Amino acid sequence: MKQQQLSVEEILQKYDKESDTMNYTGLMAKVVSAIAITFSMFQLYTAVFGVLDAHLQRAVHLSFGLVLCFLLYPSRRSWSRTKLHPFDLLLAVAGGLSPMYIVIAYQELVTRAGTVSNTDYLVGLVGVVIVLEAARRVVGWPMVIVALLSLVYAFTGPYMPDMLAHKGVDLEGLVGHLFFTTEGIFGIPLGVSSTFIFLFILFGAYLETTGLGKFFIDIANAIAGWARGGPAKVAVLSSGLMGTVSGSSVANVVGTGSFTIPMMKKLGYRPEFAGAVEAAASTGGQLMPPVMGAAAFLMAEFVGIPYIEVVKAAVIPAVLYYAGIWIGVHLEARKHGLKGIPRHELPKFSELFFQRGHLAAPLVVIVYLLVVGYTPMKAALWAIGLAIASSMLRKSTRITPWQIIEGLEKGARGVLGVLVACATAGIIIGVVTKTGVGLKLASFLIDAAGGQLLPAMFFTMVTSLILGMGVPTTANYVITSTIAAPALVQMGIPVLAAHMFVFYFGIIADVTPPVALAAFAGAGISGGDPMRTGVNASKLAIAAFIVPYVFVISPVLLMIKATAATILWSGLTATTGMIALSVAMIGYFITSVSWLERVLFFIGGLLLIDPGLFTDIIGFAILVVMIGVQILKSRRKQANKM
Repeated sequence: MKQQQLSVEEILQKYDKESDTMNYTGLMAKVVSAIAITFSMFQLYTAVFGVLDAHLQRAVHLSFGLVLCFLLYPSRRSWSRTKLHPFDLLLAVAGGLSPMYIVIAYQELVTRAGTVSNTDYLVGLVGVVIVLEAARRVVGWPMVIVALLSLVYAFTGPYMPDMLAHKGVDLEGLVGHLFFTTEGIFGIPLGVSSTFIFLFILFGAYLETTGLGKFFIDIANAIAGWARGGPAKVAVLSSGLMGTVSGSSVANVVGTGSFTIPMMKKLGYRPEFAGAVEAAASTGGQLMPPVMGAAAFLMAEFVGIPYIEVVKAAVIPAVLYYAGIWIGVHLEARKHGLKGIPRHELPKFSELFFQRGHLAAPLVVIVYLLVVGYTPMKAALWAIGLAIASSMLRKSTRITPWQIIEGLEKGARGVLGVLVACATAGIIIGVVTKTGVGLKLASFLIDAAGGQLLPAMFFTMVTSLILGMGVPTTANYVITSTIAAPALVQMGIPVLAAHMFVFYFGIIADVTPPVALAAFAGAGISGGDPMRTGVNASKLAIAAFIVPYVFVISPVLLMIKATAATILWSGLTATTGMIALSVAMIGYFITSVSWLERVLFFIGGLLLIDPGLFTDIIGFAILVVMIGVQILKSRRKQANKM
């Protein structure tokens, strides 16, 4: 049964919880705008003149965020979306004051050096509960349930099996650890949110305001709209480009999909395939350098390397991911004889580049600044200024002073989901550090895998996918990097490869049934069956299920201990392997592909993706044989038609 088609706003509210906010008018709208703008101004001020002490910076950041969460996200969907409920106002005040207590009493707290008074205990307890309630409203129950289970574990440690047992903690000690140290709510995740992430989200808000998204779609049309299956290739290009500045798979699906999905359906693509293309391409945007999802900034902090190193490591896997989608789209178009859009109906690349090419300059500059050694915060700060300045170069793209102010509000609103996810993830990390369960879980995972790497990776993949179903990528990465990644590290895997592994599977959960939010959003636009859309999206995103295994076993794909020659050769063979895997998924190459041929193409593709001379030789041999089989089948079909 096909899903009823919904409006863009309804799809966002249904599948992207962060977009389901209040719609104030009058005085209340002005109050919320003023708070959001002040929030952005605080972040910009500290970026320019230096951040505050870690605990202070994070406390002010969380205070602003919690106030906006309770003003913008109602406790119940049934409540009015235009009038503030007194209960929400009460929570907004409590949410603002509890972190600000740290700012007000900072010197006294430092002097007492970890001793928690009765007042501290009460404020901290309220703060923990408030963070959990904000998470329920903004990011949903899955994240809250994981945090609550971690709290239950903290108190029930003495009653756990020997493998997971610990001496237990008391409520006062746990509250003090979670709220008055930088190992809980105010830990590294919130620290990254209060510095790098906020500025990059603000940067993305200004790029959206300048019209860069529409420019990406038009450029993609000019480049690929005329090709076989053109609109689908436009979706791949435009969604990949937009994803570099968008941290939400669902928002990216709706933003570009409202344009590309109807084009694909008009050309002849099935609704389920059209929605799947957009979902897979949009989800992969968080894997695509230079501005990856917020989790990439956390990865740099957790692994202890510069952000540009994370970007470099992500390049080849991201290219393989999009190559797989592009090839799948092309083969589907060949299979059904779908054509492109006539060239005279498409915009011209040269004219577009001349008229609006300057809008992309900030992306080029931010990459350059990261490469030459600027911190992500400083690079983002310069990029924000350049985004505004570059829009002024032509009258048709110029943004007004009011739009600059609106950009500050959009940036503050855009960070709320990440902010609350980071704070809630801090609760989980706090329990892990307080109880020492991290090493125990890693040992348990290794034991369950029998000390073998492949089973350990499989269990880690399943854990990441399950946690990623309904949990934001940022929070998912924090949890899996704390619990699952250490097991891979203990087995001798490079730290970056282990963290990139869980990062990939946390993201790809957005297109993995049964809870494939990005695929369901695509189905909402296409009118196709949501579950079939999810299955098709998973097929197109096949690289994301395979490449992580490869770069863990052979980190050359992450440019770890690799030379230019090995990178070039690995990239070439892996791309060829992606062609073979796409043939296996779509069931078409030169002509239709039987199930036996699919299996052989799949095996050949896997061998080519796995770096190594022996596997490459076998993979190429299989592929050459299968191409020969396809040529013979095609000639027979043509002969039978004559």
